[in-house]
Amino acid sequence: MKTIVVIPARLASTRLPNKVLLDIAGHSMLWHVYNRCLQAVDEVHIATDSEQVMQLVQSWGGNVWMTDSDCVSGTERIVSILDKLAADIIINVQADQPLIEPTLINQLVEVFENTKPLPDIVTPICLINDNHKLFDPNLVKVTRRHDGYALYFSRSPIPYVRDLEPENWLNHHQFWGHVGIYAYKRQVLENYHLLPDSDLENMEKLEQLRFLQAGKSILTITTKNPPLSVDTDSDLSMVRKKIIC
Repeated sequence: MKTIVVIPARLASTRLPNKVLLDIAGHSMLWHVYNRCLQAVDEVHIATDSEQVMQLVQSWGGNVWMTDSDCVSGTERIVSILDKLAADIIINVQADQPLIEPTLINQLVEVFENTKPLPDIVTPICLINDNHKLFDPNLVKVTRRHDGYALYFSRSPIPYVRDLEPENWLNHHQFWGHVGIYAYKRQVLENYHLLPDSDLENMEKLEQLRFLQAGKSILTITTKNPPLSVDTDSDLSMVRKKIIC
């Protein structure tokens, strides 16, 4: 099965404007994401609604496609250029993850290739180890079946531990955080427009809930090294200290 990576990249960001263009060790954040993905797969594409991003990617010889500015999610941006992508598995990597490990992308591919029947989507999760993260709505939580398939994603802690004070929940249950990377079976994206509108997606602002509510299977895999998503100036400073060119 042929696998490619697509990086949806938009400039609109309320907490850190134009963050994918910010300089890290002499290159844009997006350049770092692109080149790390190339260490895992032979073909990487960028989907953007920004002429500035398009010109930047073209300057380093990257594959880039213009998309409609009305796309409401990264997945929808990928679907809009699907006819230009020749692949069986399409991995959606966020443009604000300059420290993404190529081994994590490889792990997604291996799980896809070795799981029968094929899941619709494979995505990583990581163990939550402190209360701040557990109750942070920016870290999406997931609860899953015994076989690793997701039951639900939420910005709230799930499950709710009824008989304990919230500060003690982590001592009595394993809570999992979602890492925003998705490996899609091509047919799932081809049928994206057939999925009914999801009230769960609209309320939580989580695109994976559209698939889950429509009955698609989302297999989770655990990782101990989730990539840092750069959302704040402090995140950016941390990444700059880690990346030396």
